[in-house]
Amino acid sequence: MSKITQEKLLAGIIFGDNDNEEYIYLPGGEVGSEAPLCVLERGGSREDLPLEEAAQQVHRLALRPCTHPLWGKRSY
Repeated sequence: MSKITQEKLLAGIIFGDNDNEEYIYLPGGEVGSEAPLCVLERGGSREDLPLEEAAQQVHRLALRPCTHPLWGKRSY
């Protein structure tokens, strides 16, 4: 399942929880890079995560595809 989540992140899908203000997404500038870094937004702070770790966090935090308050449904 983590591989499917990685592919969705690469496709620009934003995973998150609007109630807790937690979001994980792949910025447009990382598309096509050799080792893409995703962004974890949590409570106003941002942290870079490797794609594989970001997919694991999506499952650990039980995040679902959502609408980001700034970016909308897709990150690019």
